[in-house]
Amino acid sequence: MTGSDVPPSFRLAYVPGVTPTKWVRVWNERRPETPLTLVAVSAAEASDVLRGRGADAGFVRLPVDRTDLSAIPLYTETTVVVVPKDHIVAAVDEVSAEDLADEIVLHPLDDTLDWERPPGRPANERPATTADAVELVAAGIGLLVVPQSLARLHHRKDLTYRPVTDAPQSRVALSWPEEETTDLVEDFIGIVRGRTVNSSRGRTATPAQPKQGKQGKQTKRPGAGDARRKPAAGKSTGKSPRGGSAGSGGPKGGGKRGKPRRRP
Repeated sequence: MTGSDVPPSFRLAYVPGVTPTKWVRVWNERRPETPLTLVAVSAAEASDVLRGRGADAGFVRLPVDRTDLSAIPLYTETTVVVVPKDHIVAAVDEVSAEDLADEIVLHPLDDTLDWERPPGRPANERPATTADAVELVAAGIGLLVVPQSLARLHHRKDLTYRPVTDAPQSRVALSWPEEETTDLVEDFIGIVRGRTVNSSRGRTATPAQPKQGKQGKQTKRPGAGDARRKPAAGKSTGKSPRGGSAGSGGPKGGGKRGKPRRRP
């Protein structure tokens, strides 16, 4: 098979915590001839993968360098603190960063929150990954503040989480190399933005149907006016049966005559 015979494909990168399932499903429905391949990447390496053409587009965490990458912000995540289920924090609905001041708060090397100063007391060492930090929380060594999607991703039955009201928040965006805004990328942008298959901005949109008649009005069908003037079947257009039908000259129209009444 030559290079020109190979069917096109679309490579979609995504960072931990992002679930692209619903967009992939719509893609497969609209573009079944173009397979979509998912590429799992860390938040730190996502931009380099896109620049190196390792993926056509990707779900990343902001910020990204807009010099050569385009990005469409999609949503902002709630920030939560992960704690053991028997921790005092589990007894409240939400906490502030100040509430964690006396706690050891783990700050993994792959942290995705843009802290000016992380809350709580630092651990002796920074865990290498968020997954490692979750294991330490389960061991009772400290707490962990992360975007809610990462807390769900690393869910454990012995852990729970609560919102942190004043912590930085992580924003997720769709990004791609600016010079590689291909037709396939445009199609995926349309899916993510919720455009329908018939959207005028989509490549796969169906052409608009020509309007009928002059100046956009529907052409009148022959006999349409006559049809409106004809009486419905079974309905009379004249007077009551006793007086005869209109224009029929009374009972001479051939109908049965009623039996004469007797005089008192």
